[in-house]
Amino acid sequence: MRVLLTSFALDAHFNGSVPLAWALRAAGHEVRVASQPALTGSITAAGLTAVPVGADPGLDAMVKGVGDSVLSHHADQSLDPDTPGQLTPAFLKGWDTMMTATFFALINDDPMVDELVAFARDWQPDLVLWEPFTFAGAVAAKATGAAHARVLSFPDMFMPMRQAFLAQLGPDPADAGPGSAHPEDALGQWLQWTLDRHGLPFDEEAVTGQWSVDQVPRSFRPPSDVPAVPMRYVPYNGPVPAVVPDWLRVPPTRPRVCVTLGLTARTSEFPNAVPVDLVLKAIEGLDIEVVATLGAEERALLTHVPDNVRLVDHVPLHALLPTCAAVVHHGGAGTWSTALVEGVPQIAMGWIWDAIERARRQQELGAGLHLPSHEVTVEGLRGRLVRLLEEPSFKEAAARLRTEARSEPTPAEVVPVLERLTAQHRAHGRRRLGGTSASCVS
Repeated sequence: MRVLLTSFALDAHFNGSVPLAWALRAAGHEVRVASQPALTGSITAAGLTAVPVGADPGLDAMVKGVGDSVLSHHADQSLDPDTPGQLTPAFLKGWDTMMTATFFALINDDPMVDELVAFARDWQPDLVLWEPFTFAGAVAAKATGAAHARVLSFPDMFMPMRQAFLAQLGPDPADAGPGSAHPEDALGQWLQWTLDRHGLPFDEEAVTGQWSVDQVPRSFRPPSDVPAVPMRYVPYNGPVPAVVPDWLRVPPTRPRVCVTLGLTARTSEFPNAVPVDLVLKAIEGLDIEVVATLGAEERALLTHVPDNVRLVDHVPLHALLPTCAAVVHHGGAGTWSTALVEGVPQIAMGWIWDAIERARRQQELGAGLHLPSHEVTVEGLRGRLVRLLEEPSFKEAAARLRTEARSEPTPAEVVPVLERLTAQHRAHGRRRLGGTSASCVS
């Protein structure tokens, strides 16, 4: 089977698909990974074969130029459709319009889509697996008749938002019929125009995929009508050196706490909403050992380093976290998922998008605490960390979630499911049954 993976050029969104790509390769399948040239080094560092398409999307320039206004629209905004008064028609319309113009169409620009479609038509993949905002993957699959699915590395808040938005729009007043998006649906209209350039009709599968590979434990999955294949999250920390240092081989004599603000803020213009100095001031004087993974620019912001803090540039989280009693982090999906599968109680400073829902749900389940942006103070963080370390219920709840996460099928166990679904969807396509959905493991 030929499998084409595609993601826009951001490590944090690509890394979640790497263990599945390894499993597919190990099972004997041909795998190619297509993205803009900026991701080529990360793809090859993961031991995979890269296909550069298009040009780099200029995300940093967008964030630097209009980032504050884009992000302020989402800061501390719940994306849960069950939260009263949050997903108003005005918010959903603004979200659809703004995200399509400044993000979706940027990371899936015409050259990227066209070169991906050209490669797919030449290589003829059987299955296309795409990062959930890299809609170019769905276009390439439709252009070649390949089966296709999204690979989810974070709770799929996008899909219930999409469904709520379409429900608020109601039926198309022009009654344009099959192959057309609602005239008020910016994402649908852009996708319809993109598909039309390649002689393809629009349908909602261009947004949803035919199914999803979902690496989020059941307790964190929002309701969705999209069929899902559950898969265990396997930590992969990206192309940075994965070396276990000497000090990590010695058990800690005091509770060890990891502090990390993620890699995305180091390698892009995406702003980090967590003041580094504040975090270290909050833990000063506590009888704990702190390992803070901070890059050179983050360390330059420090005015004082407490005696109980070890500063390191990088250490693989899947090696560090099993030795930790707690982790304090920025709310990123990779850090959150790694802590969850290692059973470590978390303080997540989720302030935007799905990071808010992850942090809130973690707190609801008793396995961590959420620190919203308006409570990011020395006192707010210190009080939560003391609770996390002193109350055994957090450790017990985190252990339960670890068991839940590790009960999902491994990437290797998911490969036969993908083989079966690919065969079914390819057969349906040959018989021109269009939107017929195969049943998935759930």
